[in-house]
Amino acid sequence: MNSFVTYIKESYDELVHHVTWPTWPELLSSANLVLIASIMIAITVFLMDTVANSILEFIYTI
Repeated sequence: MNSFVTYIKESYDELVHHVTWPTWPELLSSANLVLIASIMIAITVFLMDTVANSILEFIYTI
């Protein structure tokens, strides 16, 4: 039990005193980057699905 309490205390100390948290502008910049990348990936997957669907419909109608 003592080692668990020590672990909690050291974890708290690490989070409060040693971790460098991003500033609000850095956080917004990262969030925007993730949003743009997610949208681009979603559009790419949508286009690939549409093309594959069209090709398969063409093959099935032959």
